Amino acid sequence: MTKILEVCAVDFTVKNLLLSLIDRLKEAGYEVEIACSEGEASKELEKHGYVFSYVKIERKISLVSNIKSIVKLYKIMKNGKYDIVHVHTPSAAILGRIAAKFARIPLVIYTAHGFYFHEKMSKFPYYLFVLIEKFLGRHFTDYIFIQSKEDYNNAIRLGIASERSILNIGNGVDINKFNPENVNIDIKEYKAKLNIPRDSIVLCFIGRLVREKGILDLLEAFKDLSFKYKELYLLIIGSTSPDERDEETNQKIHEFVNMYKLKNRVKLLGYRSDIPELLKISDIFILPSYREGMPRSIIEAMAMELPVIATNIRGSREEVENGETGILVPVGDVEALSNAITKLVEDQMLRKEMGKKGRELAEELFDEKKVLEKELFIINGLLNKGVM
Repeated sequence: MTKILEVCAVDFTVKNLLLSLIDRLKEAGYEVEIACSEGEASKELEKHGYVFSYVKIERKISLVSNIKSIVKLYKIMKNGKYDIVHVHTPSAAILGRIAAKFARIPLVIYTAHGFYFHEKMSKFPYYLFVLIEKFLGRHFTDYIFIQSKEDYNNAIRLGIASERSILNIGNGVDINKFNPENVNIDIKEYKAKLNIPRDSIVLCFIGRLVREKGILDLLEAFKDLSFKYKELYLLIIGSTSPDERDEETNQKIHEFVNMYKLKNRVKLLGYRSDIPELLKISDIFILPSYREGMPRSIIEAMAMELPVIATNIRGSREEVENGETGILVPVGDVEALSNAITKLVEDQMLRKEMGKKGRELAEELFDEKKVLEKELFIINGLLNKGVM
């Protein structure tokens, strides 16, 4: 039986991004194990039969810690006798590929959920990270799976690896789970549980509570709009992990909410498992990020027939058709963000039209089942070609 090791930095990624892939690979007859940092999610998954090897992987540059991680990953890979190592997320992808090279793993695959370099970077860090990707792509990686068309085109243009080894797989979500017709709740009762009036208009944000997600820009826009629209409420869904590089943003959010007396209007919900239900009680989804790969949260919102306001960046602009399924605004532009929210708040019909078109686009382009089948087809093809 072919053995695959899925490598990422934290167990949260396994639970929320990789589990569908792991399940599909296991269904197809592969033996799949996971290497990541230990956490509550991994302990819960172990109870359901998922096999983990634990290694602390910092999400920042720390030479001593990084070397220790490489050594630990090397030992895991060597002892596990894996046929394929499949790496995810920036830090784990770097360390995992180096370890896999030394462990002489037959096939190393890297899924770029979003290259770390992006258009908003200054030139020096941009080209530094391009050089790192080139070095690893050419010498430590057999195939690169890319979710974003823009990332795919950039990878080819910049020569990250040979063109034959770069494959665009796309991204998707479970469009049956995220389907308003399948989420059977009483919207007014669900709102009441959160102390939100039944006739309210609900804005929704889902993401890590870090500055680069644009959450502080959203709060600034909401502050002014909350005085104008008394029926406007904001759901903030997400949290900050203990090792997050930007721990202070969470504190700033609470300070902002308290300073402007928005506690009743801004619902800080933390991590939630009832995302489809929370999206169903929402009217507009907002993700004003500074950097993204191919954000699943936008696809989930589109699948739930919500219009989306997002920044005009890689990934987001690939998912949102400006003026059709939502509105794209410049990065960090609070006024433009406020104007976009105002436009949708004041036009219920436009919200519904955009939401319907978003659902149609999600069904056509972002169905997780189609993405997983494509990924499985490619992996099967690589094995049949005897690339190992």
